[in-house]
Amino acid sequence: MGQSNERDARSCLQTASGLGRGQISPHEGRLRVGGSLSLLPVCLQFQEDGFLVLEGFLSADECEAMQRRIGEIVAKMDVPLHCRTEFSTQEEEQLHAQGSTDYFLSSGDKIRFFFEKGVFDKQGNFLVPPEKSINKIGHALHAHDPIFRCVTHSPKVQALARSLGLQMPVVVQSMYIFKQPHFGGEGGPAAVTPHQDASFLYTEPLGRVLGLWIALEDAMLENGCLWFIPGSHRGALVLIHGEVVHKSERNFSDRSRQAYTFHLMEAAGTVWSPDNWLQPTPELPFPPLYI
Repeated sequence: MGQSNERDARSCLQTASGLGRGQISPHEGRLRVGGSLSLLPVCLQFQEDGFLVLEGFLSADECEAMQRRIGEIVAKMDVPLHCRTEFSTQEEEQLHAQGSTDYFLSSGDKIRFFFEKGVFDKQGNFLVPPEKSINKIGHALHAHDPIFRCVTHSPKVQALARSLGLQMPVVVQSMYIFKQPHFGGEGGPAAVTPHQDASFLYTEPLGRVLGLWIALEDAMLENGCLWFIPGSHRGALVLIHGEVVHKSERNFSDRSRQAYTFHLMEAAGTVWSPDNWLQPTPELPFPPLYI
C-alpha cells in the first residue's frame, strides 16, 4: 500500500512469514477511508498487487440493512424441487451440477438461490434449516432489489470507480455470499479454490473486469477469509482485479462470513465474450454504474 498508508496491526488476518509473490497469503494491507476518497497514491499499488482493501467503506448500519433485507428475501424463498441446485467452484462439479440446468444459466438477470452440498435428501427436501443451506444468491440483486441497487450505485461506489479511471463501467452481476458455518461431520461449506474472475467473466482485452467484495461480517482465518496472490473486517471493501488469483478456505467456525459482491466491466472499447455463461438479456442489459 506504500509507506504513507496506514497498516492495521490489529488485523485478525494474521500475516504468515515468508509469503511473497507467487504464494497464497491472506490480504493484510488496509487503507482507512474517511469522508472522501483519495486513491491516487494507491492506484498504482492496486494495479501491481491486483487487490486493495478499503476499511470502513460501509457503515455498520449499511451492513445491517443488507443483512436484514437478505433475511427477508430468504424468508420468502420458494425454490421448486427440480431447481434446488448445489453451487460449486470445482470445474467438473460445476458443469455437472449447473451447466446442465437452465436454472443457473438463466440466472444472470434474476434473483435465484444456490445451495451448499449435502443439504438435500434424495427427494430434494432440506436436511438443515433452509436459511443455513444457501451458498449464495445471484445474480441480479443490483437490478431488482432496491437496497442492493442503492449500495451498488451509491455515490461512494461511483466516486471510487471514477478514481480508478473507469469511463463507462457497467454492472455485470451481483451475489450475496453466505459462507455458512460448519455444519459438523462431513458437511460444511467447501473451500473456494484459487481462481481468476477473468476466467469466468472473459473480456477482450483482459483486465476490464473489477470485483467489489464487501464484508458484511468479520472475515477471519477461522471462517474463510479471502486470500490472494500476492500478500477484513466488517464494512471493508476489497477491490479485486479480474486477473488476480484469489481463494477462500472452508469455514470451520460457528459463525457465518456474509459478503455482498458485484463485478464491474469497463465497457469502453471492451468486447464481452459470447462464450461467457453470463450474458446480458433484452430484459436486463448490463446497467451503467453512473446513473
